[in-house]
Amino acid sequence: MLSAIDKRLLAEIADLHEIPAGAFNIRLNGQGIRRNTTANIDIVTKTDKPGIDIIVKPGTKNESVHIPVILSEGLEDKVYNTFEIGSGSDVLIIAGCGIHNPSHKKAQHDGIHQFFVRKGAKMKYVEKHYGEGQGQGERILNPKTIIEIEEDGVAELEMVQIKGVDHTIRDTEVILHKNARLIVSERLLTNSAQSAESNIIVELKGEDSTAQILSRSVAQDNSRQVFHLIMRGYTNCRGHIQCDSIIMDQAQVSSIPEITAYHSNAQLIHEAAIGKIASEQLVKLMSLGLTEKEAEDMILQGFLK
Repeated sequence: MLSAIDKRLLAEIADLHEIPAGAFNIRLNGQGIRRNTTANIDIVTKTDKPGIDIIVKPGTKNESVHIPVILSEGLEDKVYNTFEIGSGSDVLIIAGCGIHNPSHKKAQHDGIHQFFVRKGAKMKYVEKHYGEGQGQGERILNPKTIIEIEEDGVAELEMVQIKGVDHTIRDTEVILHKNARLIVSERLLTNSAQSAESNIIVELKGEDSTAQILSRSVAQDNSRQVFHLIMRGYTNCRGHIQCDSIIMDQAQVSSIPEITAYHSNAQLIHEAAIGKIASEQLVKLMSLGLTEKEAEDMILQGFLK
């Protein structure tokens, strides 16, 4: 049922080279085509709108869920997925969307993911976006991620987009309760005339909650990037945002921080830096025998790693 192109996309967005063990749901061109559940992880199709419910039983350990999406030319797909991460569990969720668009028609996927990380649960969520195809049709991906982390819960997010997506608006909203922890790592590359907008809102509502956000991006050619990072502290809490960008050619990058403390013990920090590749780095690598292009590519790969 999966073509060679489908399999290649699965490898790009979910590191899948074969059907995985454990729980999974594979969505192809707007339809779920393969699914597996386990004794501890159930996947249920929604009845009121397109999407699935992923239910992780309390106490589940060392299990994973793969929910990749593959999209072809001329299609617009929108899904609503809800994740119930049971108390005391520890799971890995691999998501992402790959678009193959060789035509002049637009291909677009909008994914709305809502997570409930229950008391003492730990979740790592990996989301990779990838586009390919020689056609002029746009490849558009608009993910929205909404997370509520209960007491002593941990959510670690790894969000990656490094090739082939023409337009994206990435919205992330997180609420943290007592002693909850959030770790976000975002990596983004745009080139040609691509545009990317990332909006992150984090609300630290519980005592001793902590949040750490690291965003790294590279903007090449005539591409445009906008980062709007909002962090609000309502009690004794700690938050740190770091946004680093490399700008090249005629690209544009905007980093718009907004940190607000509603309590005298809220400690919030924002750091942002936009700059070009240091010439001394290029010279050093070229002195080792690399061409300028090879040296540049190596620096960018290391920056986005």
